[in-house]
Amino acid sequence: MHFPFNLEKKGCEAVVPFAKINGTTMYYKVKGSGVPIVFIHPPMLTSSNFADQMEHLSARYQIIAFDIRGHGQSGQSAERLTYGLLAEDICGLLDHLELKKAYLCGYSTGGSVALEAMLRYPDRFYGAILISAMSELSDWYRRSEVWAAVGLMGLRAKRLVAAVIAWGNANKWKTFRRLYRTATEGQLRNVNDYFKCSLTYNCTEKLGQIQTPVLLLYGVKDKEFHRYAHILQSRLSDSELHFLPKVGHQLPTKSASLVNALIRRWIDERHPWKTADKSRQQVPSLPAFLPPDVPEVEETTEV
Repeated sequence: MHFPFNLEKKGCEAVVPFAKINGTTMYYKVKGSGVPIVFIHPPMLTSSNFADQMEHLSARYQIIAFDIRGHGQSGQSAERLTYGLLAEDICGLLDHLELKKAYLCGYSTGGSVALEAMLRYPDRFYGAILISAMSELSDWYRRSEVWAAVGLMGLRAKRLVAAVIAWGNANKWKTFRRLYRTATEGQLRNVNDYFKCSLTYNCTEKLGQIQTPVLLLYGVKDKEFHRYAHILQSRLSDSELHFLPKVGHQLPTKSASLVNALIRRWIDERHPWKTADKSRQQVPSLPAFLPPDVPEVEETTEV
């Protein structure tokens, strides 16, 4: 392992939270051992959105979370953010950690980044967990939300946007304070770039190229995103879909226990011999979570 700058020591464990990746300074966290899972956050949020996954999944796997360039504690990007650039950053982080392959876990827009990474670098990933994700953003409601965020960011209302997003993802006051604090650390231009990517990105027609397994997790109450769940399930060659009860879009924080259990079961079915030996407890049997009625949604690939 080649250690970058800013090496800290905590007890007997070396903590190396920064690395030079692809021309920028990346802040990242690694916890646990076993099969690697790289978590990808959406615009404005940071790696802190996956605190629960970092804490509870690290007993079985190597959990890796990072701040996308221009977000949180990562350095500002001179280049305009694109999903292709972020996919390259992820591969650079894997190289830095000397990992040949990993699973991806993308939340919301982070799921689009995961899809682009698998399309560009199929040999680097075992598969992916996509949480409230989409291959395109074609419904007017969600597009108007993104345009509103872009407009507010243009008015330099970063703290307002950060507060709204942090509040929407918070399951308690402590979580809100953590998410808000890290969200306000982002660079205005880079965060805005990341928002804008979702307005033009569309990989729906390419989904058939992804041959690795994909776990799809959505909230029953996140009805606008059921269309995207249907598109992904119908186009991906190997997918498993669950709709989680009593929750909307913000699954990593508001349905963390169930999300973590489903991830454990899904990965252990594929890599049971690579999970960390220190936590070999039986994963509980879980039912398939489906909405009462899944309407047939006409697929569209127009943006």
